[in-house]
Amino acid sequence: MDKQIPYVAYESALTRADRINGRLWILCIILSAMLILTNLGWVIYESQFVDEYVSIEAEQEADSGGNNYIIGGDYDYETESKGVN
Repeated sequence: MDKQIPYVAYESALTRADRINGRLWILCIILSAMLILTNLGWVIYESQFVDEYVSIEAEQEADSGGNNYIIGGDYDYETESKGVN
């Protein structure tokens, strides 16, 4: 079971493993750089639309004494009536 392998075979396997590990490090660096660049690209793209938010002011009246309204994605719930008697 204890079989000796030649030193030349060991050296060639070690050299091959070193080359593969070096290539994997380069691949990791390239993928990390691409991830950072794509995230930076999205931040720049989304920052173009900062000034395009719309503000809407609405008034409503209700006979029952309670005004409920929901606006956009912020989910602004208002349950108190304002000046309606």
